Amino acid sequence: MNIQSGTATTTLAPANPWALVPPLGNLDAYISAVNRLPLLTHEEEQTYARQLKDNNDLDAAGRLVMSHLRLVVSIARQYLGYGLPHGDLIQEGNVGLMKAVKRFDPDQGVRLVSYAMHWIKAEIHEYILKNWRMVKVATTKAQRKLFFNLRSMKQGFKADAAAADAATHRDTLSDREIDTVAAQLNVKREEVIEMETRMSGGDVLLDPAPSDDGEQAFGPIAYLADASHEPTAMIESRQRDVLATDGITTALGSLDDRSRRIVEERWLKVNDDGTGGMTLHELAAVYGVSAERIRQIEVAAMKKMKKALAEYA
Repeated sequence: MNIQSGTATTTLAPANPWALVPPLGNLDAYISAVNRLPLLTHEEEQTYARQLKDNNDLDAAGRLVMSHLRLVVSIARQYLGYGLPHGDLIQEGNVGLMKAVKRFDPDQGVRLVSYAMHWIKAEIHEYILKNWRMVKVATTKAQRKLFFNLRSMKQGFKADAAAADAATHRDTLSDREIDTVAAQLNVKREEVIEMETRMSGGDVLLDPAPSDDGEQAFGPIAYLADASHEPTAMIESRQRDVLATDGITTALGSLDDRSRRIVEERWLKVNDDGTGGMTLHELAAVYGVSAERIRQIEVAAMKKMKKALAEYA
């Protein structure tokens, strides 16, 4: 649609700019389409922004969004090095663009393109931090800044080394490079080392899937489990401790004096040299009976104690 005013001609956006965007499923077609969408002049941008602010005009909001979709594509392309799908990066950037349009104030005196860049990058950054690794690598504002600057700075160091025809090249930062990064980003060198370690590490499956031959693959889950704090094991251990102390005392109390002494001398006493207690023959000499009789008394006492322990448990 053209509007003539004297000799000047102004081209406005089509009546339905959304129709220019193809159905989802073809990223190249989408990028080609958004690059063909007409840009808004400053006057048009101000008009649509005021309509959205004053009247909550969704059609005006749509025109503001559509005219800046190419900006999202351009920004998203800068983050392809993180190995995440370009389409997902564009999608998250579009969310940031819509947030920017919703909050844009035409009275601020800035163009929407400048205002929207912050929101687009913020959404893309959040998406990368959540999906680049299973475990989030950056949580604080300082860590986020370090995360997104460290990678580009490392690329710069590599380029400098290549230009200088360095004989050797390392993937890790040297001490001098660590100090340079820390100084430029105003962080501690220990934080630079920690972030580089996080970024260079990969995800490891705790419980890997079975191999092709059906055998269960070995994974960290096999040795990470702490059996000593497993609830059932803790209960059983506590029960054994109780039986070994109070339970034994109760069971011994059910015996007569002779039977109790025989059990104590045979099983509960240890000599200074680490050997066991008295033998059957030694106890037989003490009580003036045969060793076989001492054995019979011991067997009967053990049965009585076993019954007492069962009742105690």
